[in-house]
Amino acid sequence: MRRGSSFGAVAAAYAEHRPDYPEAAVRWCLEPALSAAPGRDVSRLRVLDLGAGTGKLTALLAGLGADVTAVEPDPAMLAELRRLVPGVRVLPGTAEAIPLPDGSVDAVLCGQAMHWFDMNRAVPEIARVLSRRGVLAGLWNCDDDRVEWVAGLQAVAKGASSASLSTRRAEAADFDLDQYGAAAFARAERAEFGNGQRRTAGSLLATVATHSRVLVMAPEERDRLLAGVRGYLAARPETSDGEFTLPMITVALRVVRRAVALSPQAPGL
Repeated sequence: MRRGSSFGAVAAAYAEHRPDYPEAAVRWCLEPALSAAPGRDVSRLRVLDLGAGTGKLTALLAGLGADVTAVEPDPAMLAELRRLVPGVRVLPGTAEAIPLPDGSVDAVLCGQAMHWFDMNRAVPEIARVLSRRGVLAGLWNCDDDRVEWVAGLQAVAKGASSASLSTRRAEAADFDLDQYGAAAFARAERAEFGNGQRRTAGSLLATVATHSRVLVMAPEERDRLLAGVRGYLAARPETSDGEFTLPMITVALRVVRRAVALSPQAPGL
């Protein structure tokens, strides 16, 4: 998909301007795997950051002490990841062809990435590399459109900025791996975490410019959209002068792998 492969051109800007993830959200994602780890020790967990991008989630996982492997298909994003998170095992690869052995990780975390996967192929692959009772989790940062000026920003950006909380909630409510033949996984659980980001009008505009819908626009259309966002931010009292907090929520989903044997009749389960 053109949008999914567009981020490499702005890898440095992506690393600088995209939001990080709350530690509490990552710990919640890891909890099912951590409960089975000796001494509940994060350093005993083998974690795959799948679709790792420039390593925002990788860095947090490494900082918590996990044994992290990062897998990312885009060469420019990989280069930025290696620069920003030295010392972590980094591999080129995709969710549909994960370059790891069967049962080799206790958790697979996907930060702002799972919506790009071909889930019919990715779900069996993820089940394959997960240990029994391992956990698959996705995290998405989204604008809190319950706040009036944020809803206005969403309207001006015409869907080209971060997804809204209402959109992510609707998607999370429909999240069901059964449609991919994923009997290997239990029912999904969802949690939300506050993740407000300090911004200026300029840095928020730069963040919007890293989103895939903007990246694939014709130059004239992109310029018009960014000019509209710039004008909106300049006109709003919340964003027109100096730093402000952009209200964001991190939506997290997790599913636990059932303790079932691999079977040639049920690939990846």
